[in-house]
Amino acid sequence: MSDFEIISDISDVELIARGPGIRDIARLNREYGRGNWRKVKGTALLRLNSGRLRRAELHWYEAHGIGKREMKRKCYLE
Repeated sequence: MSDFEIISDISDVELIARGPGIRDIARLNREYGRGNWRKVKGTALLRLNSGRLRRAELHWYEAHGIGKREMKRKCYLE
């Protein structure tokens, strides 16, 4: 279970890597199914388990027809 809840839209979305540029591509295909995988980053407002609101940078993997997987909070922006 994650330690945060996303309470705003994800903005400033940028592509980090796609296809063979992703180190975990074999694992992603095995766990979630074959797809056109992309590693993406963006920013959003989060509600932490403590109730505090923080803006943070998020990283995740996504593929068409599969959706967003393995969302991680990388750093706080405030």
